[in-house]
Parts: sequence; C-alpha cells; structure tokens
Amino acid sequence: MRIATKITKLHLKNPFKISRREIDSYREIVSVEIDGGVGEAAPAKFYGENRQTVVTALEKITPLLDRNLDHIHDIMDEIESTISGNYAAKSAIDMALHDRLGKKLGVPLYKLWGLNPQKTPCTSFTIGLDEPSVMAEKTLEAESYSILKVKLGTPNDIEIIKELRKVTDKPIYVDANTAWTSREAVDIINELAQLRVVLIEQPTKADDIEGLKYIREHTTLPIIADESVKRSSDILKLVESVDGINIKLVKCGGILEALRMIHVARAHGMLVMLGCMIESSLGITAAAHLTPLVDYADLDGNLLISNDPYLGVSIDRGKLVLPERPGIGILTNERK
Repeated sequence: MRIATKITKLHLKNPFKISRREIDSYREIVSVEIDGGVGEAAPAKFYGENRQTVVTALEKITPLLDRNLDHIHDIMDEIESTISGNYAAKSAIDMALHDRLGKKLGVPLYKLWGLNPQKTPCTSFTIGLDEPSVMAEKTLEAESYSILKVKLGTPNDIEIIKELRKVTDKPIYVDANTAWTSREAVDIINELAQLRVVLIEQPTKADDIEGLKYIREHTTLPIIADESVKRSSDILKLVESVDGINIKLVKCGGILEALRMIHVARAHGMLVMLGCMIESSLGITAAAHLTPLVDYADLDGNLLISNDPYLGVSIDRGKLVLPERPGIGILTNERK
C-alpha cells in the first residue's frame, strides 16, 4: 500500500466574497493518492479545518489503511471510530479509495451505484457578493450557465436581485450563508419570491433550528439547510424546519456518508442539493457522480479557479456531463 500527499494552491479568477468572509487570491487543498486512487481535501475554516489539520489527520489515518483497500465501508468505519471530526481529511481518503476501486474494476463511479448519467442536473454558477452593478456584470459573463446562485447577506439584498433581474430571467438560488435573523429573513424571502427566486439556502445561523422552522412556516420558497447539517445524524432534527439539505463531500466526510445522507433525507421526503467548496475538478467530479440522485447541484468550485490541476466533469449548457473514464475519471493537466 502506497500513500502520498500534496498541497496545492488554487488561484481564484476573481476575489470571492460571501456574507461572513472574502477569499482574495487563493485556496489551499491537500490531495492524497492511495495505490493509484486519488482524492482531495478542501478544508474550510468555518468547520475548524485548514491545511495543517488535514495533514495531521492524514498522518493518523495512514496506519489504518494497512488492510484490504477494497473494503471501503470497514476502513471508513474504523477511521470514524478512531479519529473525531476532520471530515475534509476523511473525504480525501474516501474519495481516493473509491477512485482506486473504480479503476480496479474498470468502471466510472456512477456505475458502481447503478446510476444513469443522463439524469445529472444542471449546476448553478455562483455570483459572489459585490456591488450590485458588478454582480450584474458577472451575471452577464455567466451566460453559458442556465442557473445562478447568488450570495446575499447585506443591507442591499433586494436591490441586488432587482439589479440582476434587469439582465437575466434565469432561475436564481439565493444563499445567505447564515446572515439573516429569522424575522428579517421572512420579509426578505417574501420579497425575493416576487423576483422569481427559486430557493433559499441557509438564511439563519447554523444552530438556529427554531428560526429555520419559523421561516419555513411564514414563507413559500423551499428552505435548504447547509451550515446546519454536516452529516446524516444531523438530518432528523431538521425534518420539520427545512425543505431540504445541502451535502458537501468535504463537510460530511466523503462519498459513503453523502450516500447515507441522500437516503436519510429521501426517507423523510426532503429535497437534496449537492454542493461544494472552492475545489479542483477532482473533488467536483467525485461529487458529480452522485448527482443523478439529487434535485439540485451547485458544483462550480472548479469554475472559479484559474489553475485547475485536473480535467473531469464537463458542462453542456449548464448540465453536468460525467466522464466515462474509470474511477472518478479525472485527467491531470499533463494528459489533457
């Protein structure tokens, strides 16, 4: 068994801002290779992770991989019982093991689960926070994408959407990234509904479950939880408070847990979105293989960077097109 790690700086095409932070120039990811299978961690400060926590966790995980690598469930269960948290690092391991198995069997990941690649949804393209006029310009530049996801959480939220509606009639997802109180969220969302917004993501603080419930009871747009839900064990408490959940591999710990979350959410009649951090095409493509199972995709993190090390999932008029290569199906820059 051979394992290797690498740290890469992903450079943003433009500064990227949400309600609680701004990324000016680059994002660090940690990639891992296990016997030819590759995965990556894109740690988020919001969840208490960074490059060093990922590297440290991978060092602790490595001794647990001295076994039959085909037994991914057993390996991930042992890792989970041995090391708490560190879900970005765990997602990299899970991803690499699935990639290795797909390559060994000679099939792309979606075939491991019997999924139809024609049923992938269109991905949204994210417009980060800026002056309304600048966001309108970015909207025009995103002409090739059929759905927009707009970051809000400012005193000018309604003005922003009105400005965008001057230049596009495309479906808009709105993500407040925990910026609103429950009562102001109700007023804002009811106005946004008149501006043909499709859904609202994480309007309140992550732990404000009652606030989410209040919003859902007083508005008509679907409410999707993101920061409020990390793993399948978080879903039950949200069933009466939101309409759906946003799953991210680096947030939940990898593909196996993402599949659990999809099935638990479906069992409770909830909508499912697959989202991402700012990642390379490696992480985005791994998640994309699961999209035939979900309602919404927000897998555009690789589209926001200028030095993507990989080629993987492609986009045709907004629709995700899965690669037919074995495993995750990515190629490195040298083989594009």
